[in-house]
Amino acid sequence: MHANKVYSLILQSRNFLVMLQFFAKYKYFFIVLTILSAIIIFLFYNALKPKERLPVFQPAMVNAELVDSALQYVKKYHTIADFNLINQNGDTITESNYKDKIYIADFFFTTCPSICPIMTDNMVKIQKEILNDKEVMLLSHSVTPQIDSVPVLRAYARKKGVQDDKWNLVTGDKKQIYQLARKSYLAVKTDGDGGPYDMIHTENFILVDKERRIRGFYDGTDDESIRKLMHDLKVLKEEYHD
Repeated sequence: MHANKVYSLILQSRNFLVMLQFFAKYKYFFIVLTILSAIIIFLFYNALKPKERLPVFQPAMVNAELVDSALQYVKKYHTIADFNLINQNGDTITESNYKDKIYIADFFFTTCPSICPIMTDNMVKIQKEILNDKEVMLLSHSVTPQIDSVPVLRAYARKKGVQDDKWNLVTGDKKQIYQLARKSYLAVKTDGDGGPYDMIHTENFILVDKERRIRGFYDGTDDESIRKLMHDLKVLKEEYHD
């Protein structure tokens, strides 16, 4: 019995040595095979994994309080309307300045003591992230255009470090701005009548794609929401690059 065990151990050791010799002889083959297998698995995983895509927001998808009654049941084809406004340098800014651009829009006023400073600071942070990105721009609309004249906007822009080629602070016809906020950007509860005592305000940042469609809403005062915006911006850019 003892001899059989010894013989069995010898055979096992011999088989083990043969295996080691075999693997040593073909080790590069097995290394390459392992790498190729990992690559194939990775490619299959990415091919089968659905790509993240942002929704295209339509008025029917948004809180009804933020949508004009004429638009509440619109389920497709909603886009940002044409506009004609004046920026911090006195230049006319229209939708053509944002042609083939992704942009982030908001509404503010320079004398706001509450949420606007936070929103502007967050826009400054976003500007820093997109400074060398030719696809992305920013657009801030004054909701007190009668106060925020071109010189006032220019001084504000300089104070905040606004880069003219990336970020337009716009003033102009108050009724047009309010209608844009309510009927295009779906960002406020009322549009008012454009009178001197009207005031709309919203903390929303709105992500707009190259077709002038809304792709996301974000709280411009909230750090986590800003991080979500930056993530969604990356997702949207990948959509165009696929």
